[in-house]
Amino acid sequence: MNESPSLESLRHELENIISQNQLTALFQPIASTRDGEIFGYEGLIRGPSSSFLHSPINLFRTAEELGCLHALDFACRRAVINAFVREELDGRLFLNVIPSCLAEQDFKPGATLALLNDAGLAPQRVVIELTETQPTHDYNLLKEALLHYRDMGFKIALDDLGEGFSSLRLWSELKPEFVKIDKYFIQGLACDAQKRQFVRSIQHIALNTGTRVIAEGIESQADLQVVQNIGIGYVQGYFIALPNAHPPRQLNLNLQEKDYRPSLLKAQTAGQLLVEVPTVLPKQSGTEICRIFSKYPQIHALPVIDEQRPVGLLRRHEVIEFFGRPFAHELYGNKPCKGLMDCTPLIVEHSTSLQELSQLVTAADHRHLADGFIIIEQGHYLGMGTGHDLMRAITELQIRAARHANPLTLLPGNVPIEEQIEILLTEQRYFTAAYIDLDHFKPYNDVYGYACGDKMIRMLGELLLSIADPQIDFVGHIGGDDFMILFRSTDWKQRCKSLLKEFELRVQSLFKPEHILQNGYSSTDRRGELQHFPLSSLSIGVIEAHQDIYLTHHEVAAAATHAKHLAKSKLGNSLFVEQRQTDYTEVQMA
Repeated sequence: MNESPSLESLRHELENIISQNQLTALFQPIASTRDGEIFGYEGLIRGPSSSFLHSPINLFRTAEELGCLHALDFACRRAVINAFVREELDGRLFLNVIPSCLAEQDFKPGATLALLNDAGLAPQRVVIELTETQPTHDYNLLKEALLHYRDMGFKIALDDLGEGFSSLRLWSELKPEFVKIDKYFIQGLACDAQKRQFVRSIQHIALNTGTRVIAEGIESQADLQVVQNIGIGYVQGYFIALPNAHPPRQLNLNLQEKDYRPSLLKAQTAGQLLVEVPTVLPKQSGTEICRIFSKYPQIHALPVIDEQRPVGLLRRHEVIEFFGRPFAHELYGNKPCKGLMDCTPLIVEHSTSLQELSQLVTAADHRHLADGFIIIEQGHYLGMGTGHDLMRAITELQIRAARHANPLTLLPGNVPIEEQIEILLTEQRYFTAAYIDLDHFKPYNDVYGYACGDKMIRMLGELLLSIADPQIDFVGHIGGDDFMILFRSTDWKQRCKSLLKEFELRVQSLFKPEHILQNGYSSTDRRGELQHFPLSSLSIGVIEAHQDIYLTHHEVAAAATHAKHLAKSKLGNSLFVEQRQTDYTEVQMA
């Protein structure tokens, strides 16, 4: 019988493992349940293969007994980061960190960032995954440490939710971007109603807190399908892929088939109008085309596809009219159909917004409305869209916009603003969120009356619409004197400066001459005391946003609100731009 190594020999071996970088990093993919693509990889660690310390359980338990846990934790981070970069893996790196290592008094938050800088990996691609092997005692110190990580661009994940010492409290205290449900609750999920209820509850909490859920321990197709049905966005486990030093770059998951033609309700992009129709090749004969149109009487047009790329469109009425002529079948029936096709059909990317698509259709020839348009993804054919479905979807958008519009300005309210942010994040579109707020608006209301206050708010709403690009920018009214513009215009900074200048000119007509001379007026403050207030001005807080920085509309709103508060800390009309990865910049206007 082999004797267990002595503590002294283990200490010597562990010190060698740490000092000589003898740790091996493995990576397990985390996949999206929406499309089966790899979202990121969790970095796992192993000791030398022939050693008692090869097992991570033995490795970390021994390090804890010998008081080397923090040194080992840092060595593991270094090994995982270097291997991730060496393997040139895409997506996010989920980096395991022991919370107690962050909550120690001599914690240095810049150490991990230095490792990333040396390896050439951006912190925005790294998710700090808290592994709760020990109880957390000092929540405030841990929160402070994680705040440093967030400020540097990292995201936070909470591991093994439902297992461990205090995972629900950690979720509440730390507000992580990701939570991982412990594999106990996932394995056998398909045949355990109690587990399903627990997982649904976690998903419900996550939806209301802007947290993304990862289901760990997927070991069967049945459990994968249940997780997908519940709506959990990401999965990990042996059924997805085993941990490996050289992990796969692509997965072949058998996700549940979904209707590729969802309801037009809440449709936002061309891809959501997609319908599948038969396709033809340029070399197919005119006779074959007539046969297809006869077989599918409901189809108005057939896309012509060459090597997965659309090259034209055959219209039913044109083909039937052509072959209705005398001797047309005899003369042209066996010739390629490419001579009959429209070589300039309307072709749009699946991510094209309905507003952009509507403008393309109405600005082009009316035939696109009648015969439809071809939908592609990076040049490859996906399907067709019909003008009828486009008009229905646009009408639905208008009805929903009216339902959620602010009654004073008729601009979209909170619900459409949140939906638009989520769409931009989901489609990974770069955008700029500008939070616009009137300064000292309540005293103006008190002195001039609500009718004049409403007039100022309507004036501001009209001004916002005038400086935004109606084709690509989104203007919303949060409520009261708070507004938001979601810019996709690249000259957004100049537009914001123009907004401040134009507001300064227009607002003068809303003040009495004596108040302009006094640069303000007296009114009671919130405590009922008489106080002098300056004239109303405009503050704009701006953040530059995309999915590498923000995951949900909650995060975008919180960051934009913070930028707005910083803008309001300055007197007069001001613009404050927060650039999370770099510096703060601001423009002050008197």
